[in-house]
Amino acid sequence: MSFHIEAKKGYIAETVLLPGDPKRAKYIADTYLEDVICYNNIRGVLGYTGLYKGKRISVQGTGMGMPSMSIYTTELIQDYDAKNLIRIGSSGTKHPDVKQMDLILAMGACTNSNMNKHLFGNYSYAPIANFELLRNAFDTGIKMNKPVKAGLVVTDDQFYDGDDEAREKLASYQVLTSDMETAALYTVAAKFNVKALSILTVTDHDLTNETITSEEREKALTDMIELALETSLTL
Repeated sequence: MSFHIEAKKGYIAETVLLPGDPKRAKYIADTYLEDVICYNNIRGVLGYTGLYKGKRISVQGTGMGMPSMSIYTTELIQDYDAKNLIRIGSSGTKHPDVKQMDLILAMGACTNSNMNKHLFGNYSYAPIANFELLRNAFDTGIKMNKPVKAGLVVTDDQFYDGDDEAREKLASYQVLTSDMETAALYTVAAKFNVKALSILTVTDHDLTNETITSEEREKALTDMIELALETSLTL
């Protein structure tokens, strides 16, 4: 047991899907997994392990933001020996070539957070995805006829009152979408030498003013969920 996860040793699989929303974790467990156990309910941040097409997979909510992602991924790796971490989250875009509900495979993550500056000082650390996971997810997405794109994302510390001018400039430099967790996931994975990938659904499009409801964020992101599950079978 760790500080934030109450699972017993062995209850968590080597491959873990990481939705921000704990209710999305429950939805995935209820809809896609068999022989499910709920191994965590500390702070209502739900975690489950079950079988997907015979493969043992866990799904752990992470909450919002880089600190929360860092806490859960560190504990999953250090205390439960997780080896493959796949974030499945929502995101927003200002890029004209990206459509709402596109699936973005994050090759690397820019960030305005100071978290990595504390680690690396004057160096600008560039956290990236595991190439095997990235390649497998892209190939799997094409085979499944999913709307997949791969490219840079930005992990932002602010949800409200963000810097629109900066985000527009980032988009002009081919940053496809923004979230609040990917840079932390990739940095922690690099520290412990495990595999990580962030798959993001573009739920909010600033150029077209398209968005989805909170219920849809919980239950309607099936393209992303199914891509992550099928990618897990390649590991």
